[in-house]
This record gives sequence, C-alpha cells and structure tokens, in this order.
Amino acid sequence: MHKTPQAGSRTERIAILNDRCRQGLDRGSRTVITRNCLARLTGDGGLVAELLAQAAIMAAVRGASFDRDSPERDMGAVTVGEVRILFKIDYYDENLEFGSENPADAAKTTRVLTIMLPEDY
Repeated sequence: MHKTPQAGSRTERIAILNDRCRQGLDRGSRTVITRNCLARLTGDGGLVAELLAQAAIMAAVRGASFDRDSPERDMGAVTVGEVRILFKIDYYDENLEFGSENPADAAKTTRVLTIMLPEDY
C-alpha cells in the first residue's frame, strides 16, 4: 500500500526540491535534453523548431503528474505531440563529481534533470 510522504519527512523535502527543479525555480540545477529527443521533435526544422520543441518539452515536464511509484517525484513520463518522453532527476554534489550525500539538503546537492526518449535511458 502506498503512503503519501509525511510533511517534513526526508522524502517530502526531496520531492519539494525536485518540484522546484522541474519548475525551473532552482537556479543551481541543470537541465539536459538528449540530442536524440530534440531531433525526434524537430526533424530538420532548424533553430526555431528546436526552441519551440524545448519550450513544449519543458511545459510538459513542469505539468507532469506523479503516481505512487515516484514518491520523490524524481522520474516520470510525458507525451509531447505523439512522442513519449522520460525525465529523471539525479542528485550530485556541488561540483557535479559525485553523488550527493544528502539529496534533502539543497545546499549540498546539485540536481540534474535529464530529459530523454525511452531508448536513451
């Protein structure tokens, strides 16, 4: 049986920080969209098509809803046009060299949001 994380719990703190990352509110986070993902959405459309695809992807990721399988809200799937896209948030130390020792501590963690196609995973 799934339980919603308790307010103030470690899992809930991580989920809130992950929401901030997905919403573009965490200035220290990084976002990476794989080339394969952009190419699928833009074809040969050039820079304007790429910028429009990035905007559509980010809007979809920001509006993602989560089920019980992702209590930290660190991974999910969305559809842009007819393309299924996955996203995953990983936790690194401040220098992006190692995994974070405490993902619940924003001061010690750099979040990296990776957006990709299923075959890129």
